Amino acid sequence: MASAAEQLAANLNLGLFAKATDLKKRIWFTLGALIVYRLGTYIPLPGVDSAVMGEMMAQHGGGILGMFDMFSGGALRRLTVFALNIMPYISASIIIQLMSAALPSLEALKKEGESGRKKLNQYTRYLTVVIAAFQAYGIAMGLESLRGSFGPAVINPGWFFRFDTIITLTGGTVFLMWLGEQITARGVGNGTSLIIFSGIVANLPHALATLLELGRTGALSGFFIVGFLVIAVLVIAFIVFMERAHRRVVVQYPKRQVGMRMFGGEATHMPLKLNTSGVIPPIFTSSILLIPATIAGFSHASGPAWLTWITGELAHGQPLYMVLYAALIIFFSYFYTAVVFNPEETAENLRKYGGFIPGIRPGQATAQYFDYVLTRLTTIGALYVTAVCLLPEILISHYGVPFYFGGTSLMIMVSVTMDTITQVQAHLLAHQYEGLIRKSRLKARTR
Repeated sequence: MASAAEQLAANLNLGLFAKATDLKKRIWFTLGALIVYRLGTYIPLPGVDSAVMGEMMAQHGGGILGMFDMFSGGALRRLTVFALNIMPYISASIIIQLMSAALPSLEALKKEGESGRKKLNQYTRYLTVVIAAFQAYGIAMGLESLRGSFGPAVINPGWFFRFDTIITLTGGTVFLMWLGEQITARGVGNGTSLIIFSGIVANLPHALATLLELGRTGALSGFFIVGFLVIAVLVIAFIVFMERAHRRVVVQYPKRQVGMRMFGGEATHMPLKLNTSGVIPPIFTSSILLIPATIAGFSHASGPAWLTWITGELAHGQPLYMVLYAALIIFFSYFYTAVVFNPEETAENLRKYGGFIPGIRPGQATAQYFDYVLTRLTTIGALYVTAVCLLPEILISHYGVPFYFGGTSLMIMVSVTMDTITQVQAHLLAHQYEGLIRKSRLKARTR
């Protein structure tokens, strides 16, 4: 019976999808925008020998550059116009969020509604341009000093090359920022997340080929590869379960009389996610811990002794690296959750609209209750993120599994897929309601 009901629901969804022309247009627009993005990751940066950068990435790909190259879908390795990808925009968004919690003027804008949100988005765009320009200048200076077996990376170094690199890379990031906003507005899903998602997915075939090649050469046994793929499927299922988990806090609204009729009195639920911070903690943690390895790689072992010692202790799989990795993930989980969810503000909004939690007094008591619940949810969420990120780190360090199978990349892929599917289902449901409204209007006219 259950399978028959599921089959019937699937057939209904297929029928709705065939009729939902607006949804199909949105999906085609999203696919077209992502194809444009992938084509841009192959347009080379002018005046640079990309073979030198590829050689350098092969030697030092385990550092922070390897992580950014994974997010950019190989654009950094190939030194294309999208080498910076969308990461400056994400950095700017996080900075604006943190500043909104610290600066009263930005916090006031956040409370103004749609107009305040537009101003904050504009500030985020300006900050994106500044961050992208600084990063592009750093890349230009680094490329001028880079030499490989093929010769220097830059054909004609100088200020003209630096200016050209800054304009090109910053323009590429601004274009991706605009493209992500267009996907969000006219497509399906969050545009920024889908751009990162497509970059990670584009490298998965190469990562799988590398894994199978390790099995063919005997570096990894066939039994281990099969076991690894089974573990990957189980981890993905675990991520789906935990990302969908939330605590439903009951909120009651009192009855009120308007004229001769009574309104309100219904009870609703406020869902509090188990993992409120998302993938931000592992991204922050990886960026911080990979900085020493990146600096040591560029110094060619000529740096100070303390840097060499730190790099060795913070290598993948080392005990100090694992301890710091887990500790920083837990810290950033609490920190970022405190930034994005304000118990006092939520309690005040409930009180303003007449809502209350049964058994809890409105105001400060409600804020304390939210803080109590959120602290315990964040503890479980932080431990879940830590476990998901540590298991791939052990496989990467001890068995040479490709970097693309890390916990951060798996969480991003699963979260973006779930969010996109949810939006598709929401569009199908809206289309179904529109059809029911049209039928009711036709029946009313015929009567």
